[in-house]
Amino acid sequence: MVEKQEETNLIGLTRSEYLGERSTLCPGCGHNTISAQILRSCYELGIHPSDIVKFSGIGCSSKSITYILSQSFGFNGLHGRMPSMALGAAFGNTQMKVIGVSGGGDTASIGLGQFKHLIRRNLPMVYIVENNGVYGLTKGQFSATAEKGLVLRHQGTNPFLPIDIAKEALTSNASFVARSFAGDPDQVRSLIKAALSHRGTAVLDIISPCVSFHNLENTIHSYSWGRQNESPLHDITYFPAHEEIILDEFKEGEIKEVTLHDGSIIVLKKLENDYDPTDKWQALKILEEADQQRWLITGLVYINPNQPTLYDNLNIVEEPFNRIPKEKLRPSPESLDVINQRLY
Repeated sequence: MVEKQEETNLIGLTRSEYLGERSTLCPGCGHNTISAQILRSCYELGIHPSDIVKFSGIGCSSKSITYILSQSFGFNGLHGRMPSMALGAAFGNTQMKVIGVSGGGDTASIGLGQFKHLIRRNLPMVYIVENNGVYGLTKGQFSATAEKGLVLRHQGTNPFLPIDIAKEALTSNASFVARSFAGDPDQVRSLIKAALSHRGTAVLDIISPCVSFHNLENTIHSYSWGRQNESPLHDITYFPAHEEIILDEFKEGEIKEVTLHDGSIIVLKKLENDYDPTDKWQALKILEEADQQRWLITGLVYINPNQPTLYDNLNIVEEPFNRIPKEKLRPSPESLDVINQRLY
């Protein structure tokens, strides 16, 4: 009997070569779904795991990088400090794909300052927030993204207004902002693929229910509420640069195309609203309206594919710093003499 060969992707790798360690999170945790879609996205796009670096802080969400891409370099750092680690790695080698995974507490509480400064610098990376509204790793305390009035067992009632990750990203001038729901894996995967091709900081706020401490039927961070109240802005399809694009199924006037720097295209099919994700004011308006109406707006909220990145602003060379010979890195004695003469 001939053994069936495992299917390979564009670069000849099997899906198993993108796997990580077995998950230790609770069965049914939304984080596991997101991890699976990160893995599948990288496999389908044909990105070699060794060309990816992955980082996280502290929390259940931050354990996720262990469960994907075992061939990739990864580091689990201090609480809220993932952006600093990602920045350092990205500077060392601008050719790597950077993926950062965080949570509502890791980003919106102790890490909020680092989050906002990373965004305003527009570092090319994918920043995924697995947002469940609680500190699941320490048994379910309210996080900064928990809705006001939420009542949880052993925690009482949350008296504070939540921090909205997508709004924070927009007001910090993020060049890519999306929101999704772990219960909609197809949308999650399309957004991750688009984020991996975006040149800049791509923020994905993904509602990811905690089945152990925060999955009440009437709360925003739950599976049942998300499925009943999810309101997609559009159907989203991602086309890599190497794939033929066929749009026969779309009628004229019903699509919005966004071309990314690598030639890949995001195609958005209009649903109920005529929504333009390149209009920042419209993005802010729809998020505020969703907050007032308690809608779970999902999809690509905002994108600016032409916003300069940190690499552009600092004129960072493409060659990795650790591969540049010292003769190029060190100033010559003659150039140092010229500089010293100017100081006198």
